[in-house]
Amino acid sequence: MGGTLRDYAIVTAAYWGFTLTDGALRMLVLLHFHTLGFTPFQLAFLFVLYEFFGIVTNLIGGWIGSRLGLRITLHAGLGLQVAALVMLSLLDPGWQFALSVAYVVAAQGLAGIAKDLTKMSSKSAIKLVVPAGAEGTLFRWVALLTGSKNALKGVGFFLGGLLLSTVGFVQGLWLMAAALSLVLIAAMVLLRGDFGKSKAKAGFRSLFAKSPEINILSAARFFLFGARDVWFVVGVPIFLYAQLGWTFAQVGGFLAAWVIGYGFVQAAAPAIVRRSTDGTSSEVRAARLWAAVLAVIPLALVGALRAGVDPALAVMVGLGLFGVAFAVNSSLHSYLILAFTDADKVALNVGFYYMANAGGRLVGSLLSGLTYQWFGLAGCLVTAAGLVAASAALVLLLPTGAHVDASHAARPAGAVPDGD
Repeated sequence: MGGTLRDYAIVTAAYWGFTLTDGALRMLVLLHFHTLGFTPFQLAFLFVLYEFFGIVTNLIGGWIGSRLGLRITLHAGLGLQVAALVMLSLLDPGWQFALSVAYVVAAQGLAGIAKDLTKMSSKSAIKLVVPAGAEGTLFRWVALLTGSKNALKGVGFFLGGLLLSTVGFVQGLWLMAAALSLVLIAAMVLLRGDFGKSKAKAGFRSLFAKSPEINILSAARFFLFGARDVWFVVGVPIFLYAQLGWTFAQVGGFLAAWVIGYGFVQAAAPAIVRRSTDGTSSEVRAARLWAAVLAVIPLALVGALRAGVDPALAVMVGLGLFGVAFAVNSSLHSYLILAFTDADKVALNVGFYYMANAGGRLVGSLLSGLTYQWFGLAGCLVTAAGLVAASAALVLLLPTGAHVDASHAARPAGAVPDGD
C-alpha cells in the first residue's frame, strides 16, 4: 500500500489541476444563473446534489480506495469532472425552467462525486509517504498541501469570473474540460501500481467503526464548514454583485483573494501553533482557542455593519479576519485527524471525515440561500457564529496528549483533510 514521493507528486499535481476547474466551475454557475434571475435559495439549490454526493462519495470512496488503490479513485474523479463540464455546456437555454434546474443539479452532482474522489485520493496519499513518527514533518506537509490547494482554488474563483466576463459560460466550460482532459491523460500514463491499496480488505461495516476521536473531529468539521459556507456560497457573492454593484471579475477576484490568503495562512499554521512532544496536547488546546476566536468574528462584523461602517470595507476586513482564524482551525483539524488515524485505515477514516465535511457544506449551502433571502447578509453571519460555537463545543471533548493512547502519538498522521 506504500507510495513513493514520485507517486505523491503525480497525485498532487493532478489534484492541483482539478482544483482550478472546481473553483472556476462554482463561480461560473453561481454568477451565470444569478444573471438569469435565480433567487438566492434557487442558487443554493443548484449545489444540493454537489454537496449530497460529496457525503456519499467520501463514505464509499474511502472504502473503494482502500480496496482498489488511490490510482483508480483519482482517475475516476478526473474523468467525471470532465464529463460534468461537458454536460453543463450542453444546457439548452430554450428548455423549461424546471428541466433546466434538474439538469444543472444533476451535472453538479456529478461534479461533486468527481471532487471528492479526487480530493480523497490526493489527501490520503500524504499518509503513505511520511515516515512513521515524523509528527513535525507531517504537520508541515499537511499545512503545505492544504494551503497550496486552497490558494489554487482561489485562483479558480477568479478564473471563473474572468471566463464568464470574456469568453462566456459555454466556451469557458469547454476550455476547462479540454485542459483537465490533458491532466487525466498524464495521470493515467504516469501513475502505476496499487498506490494506496490496503493490505487488509476492509469490510463495509468498517466504514462506521470509528474511534471517539475520529467521531468528535468529524462532527466538529461538520459545523466548521457549515459556518463557512453559510455566507460563502450565496450570501457574500450575491451581496457584492447585487448590493454593492461589483462586476463578475471583482466578485471572483475578492473570493479568490480570500481563499488564496486562507491557503497561505494554512501553510504557515505550523509556525503559528506551538508543537507538543506527544503530538496532540498543545494542538488540541490550540484548536479550542482558535475555535472560540472564530466564533466572535462574524458577530463583530454584524455589529460593524449595523454601526454604519462602509459595507465594502467591513466585509473585506471582517471576512479577512475570519479567513485567518478559519485557516488555523482547518489546519489543526487536518493534522489532528491524521494524528488519530492508523496508516492502514487512512482512506477509510479520511473518507468518513470528509463525509462529515461535505454534510456541513450541504447544510451551509442551503442555509446560505435561505438566510440571505430572508435576513440578508447579517442573517448569514449570525448563523455562521452559531455553527462555529457548536464546533468549538465539540473540540472541548477531544483528549489532550495525557489521555491519548500511546499508539496514537507514535503513528504518523496522514491524509490531509482540509478545507474545501
